[in-house]
Amino acid sequence: MNEKLLLLPYPQKLERLEGVFQLPALGRISISGPQVDRLRYPARRLQQALRDHLGFEYSIAAGEAVPATIRLRDGGDGMVGQGYTLLIDNSGVTVNGQDAAGAFYGALTLIQIIEQHGGTLPSLRIEDYPDLPARGVMLDISRDKVPTMETLYALIDQLAAWKINQFQLYTEHTFAYQQHPKVWAKASPITAEEILDLDAYCRERFIELVPNQNSFGHMHRWFEHSPYDQLAEVDAPTLSPWGDMLPPFTLAPVDPGSIELVKSLFVELLPNFSSDKLNVGCDETFDLGRGRSKDYVEELGMGRAYLEFLLKIYDLVKQHGRTMQFWGDIIVEHPELVSQVPKDVIALEWGYEDTHNYPDNTRIFAQSGVPFYVCPGTSSWTTIGGRTENCIGNIRSAVENGRKNGAIGMLNTDWGDWGHWQTLPVSYTGFAYGAAVSWAYDANHDMDVAALLDTFCFYDEAGVTGKVLIDLGDAYKQVGAQIPNGSLLFWFYHFPLEAMRKRLAERGAKAGGDILEDDARLTEHLKQTISYIKEAIAPLDKARIQRDDAPLIHRELRHAARMMIHGAQTALSQLGASDWTKADLRDDLAAIEAEHRALWMQRNRPGGLDDSSARFETARTRYKES
Repeated sequence: MNEKLLLLPYPQKLERLEGVFQLPALGRISISGPQVDRLRYPARRLQQALRDHLGFEYSIAAGEAVPATIRLRDGGDGMVGQGYTLLIDNSGVTVNGQDAAGAFYGALTLIQIIEQHGGTLPSLRIEDYPDLPARGVMLDISRDKVPTMETLYALIDQLAAWKINQFQLYTEHTFAYQQHPKVWAKASPITAEEILDLDAYCRERFIELVPNQNSFGHMHRWFEHSPYDQLAEVDAPTLSPWGDMLPPFTLAPVDPGSIELVKSLFVELLPNFSSDKLNVGCDETFDLGRGRSKDYVEELGMGRAYLEFLLKIYDLVKQHGRTMQFWGDIIVEHPELVSQVPKDVIALEWGYEDTHNYPDNTRIFAQSGVPFYVCPGTSSWTTIGGRTENCIGNIRSAVENGRKNGAIGMLNTDWGDWGHWQTLPVSYTGFAYGAAVSWAYDANHDMDVAALLDTFCFYDEAGVTGKVLIDLGDAYKQVGAQIPNGSLLFWFYHFPLEAMRKRLAERGAKAGGDILEDDARLTEHLKQTISYIKEAIAPLDKARIQRDDAPLIHRELRHAARMMIHGAQTALSQLGASDWTKADLRDDLAAIEAEHRALWMQRNRPGGLDDSSARFETARTRYKES
């Protein structure tokens, strides 16, 4: 047993000792320490793992006096918060946590060892603690996918197993505000009762469920309805920085009704959460100053006008006794103002490319004394199958530079732009890698992601699904040209080839933009891409996934492969180089949309599905008979 253990996350320090310890089939788990009541759940989780994986039966008892095979304690001396030691030797197993969370994380590591080694445990000593105190995941539930409670519970269990300790549901209009029913009427929103249940579920698993409500920009779903439309900065679509004409987007800070609306949201939302934080969003206010606040912005300057409204929101958050989190993209463009941000907030420094300027931006917040998280992403959205290489590079850069400059947390984001076409497993790569490096960067940044996904996510006895997911997530590179924040295999559904060429010319390609201008080279790359995807998905036939949703995962990954192939074929068709007829493309798209709708309903609520499916209309129109 000299091989390196697979652990997710791998601990800070692990020392292998001589020999093994054989767990008896009948035993006891003792729990003790100043928070013994909080150790009941870690002990039960360990008890269940012993039963599920070994068929062993272990009782649970409190106190040091009782004989026990496994001892679970909190209140260790001198360790970092959430830290623990795990000792396995010939006398048994002992987990000492600095606090109850640390004891839980030690139990989780022990469970992973049991999952791999059964009842014959390698003797070892682990000393472990997190690099970043806050390690979060944020799930977009506003574009357009609202998960079922069953999906959320399962995801929280998975994230907790990887030592994630913060969870957020990105919300624009999908909380069931009783004062504002028309805004969420068709969205199948999360209700207050569901939040109360989810909050309790998270707390038991040492996860903080942080309320999230965008409160300045991203208010377009509200402006679709009266009287909220009267609060918009502009009254007509505006050209965004991304080259799209977008509907009214931002609250007008000069209208007193804007802050009153935000106030009413906080009053109703916050009592359902036990967290002492609130993410108020406030990102991408691109149309600020283009309408009702034009004179105000010209007088104060864009940065100051933004900051003044942010401070009004801050005052509301303080009235509720919470710490405000906000996206830092606007204020960091005005570094001279960052020092004027209150020092009891948390700035969220975000960026989703592996080239994002985390080194300089994190330094700005650090030098200004403003606490901050780094916020990379799973690179799943507007891709269908993900962007594996970018995902890993983006998360690695965020955490590496965050550690250097004093970040107090990481919030790993999973967005759903343009209809949330990616299925949930596409995000597992980013969730797993982000959890690992935010816990212990040095021990995990070069981790074998595919092997760890097979071991601790898919439970694939054949060891193939992780690599299938990783390889599908690299299909975006095979096209030759790359676009920021997405994959061309996705965008070919939404824009004709000539429009994509223009879009790249205006926005700039991430790599290989010249390939789009060369029909022969692009044709060659697209055909190679199709071959690559077929080879990447083929090993899935051999997978032996040990999860209740194994058939669904198979469908989801095959659907992603089919969708990406279709994206390549639609571009080939416009180049006159596809062996598919227009009827072939039309029939394949109809089958894809039907499967999209069917898969959606396996993990998510119906609200938003029609909006998501409407995104297929551009391609449908292209394939109509002339």
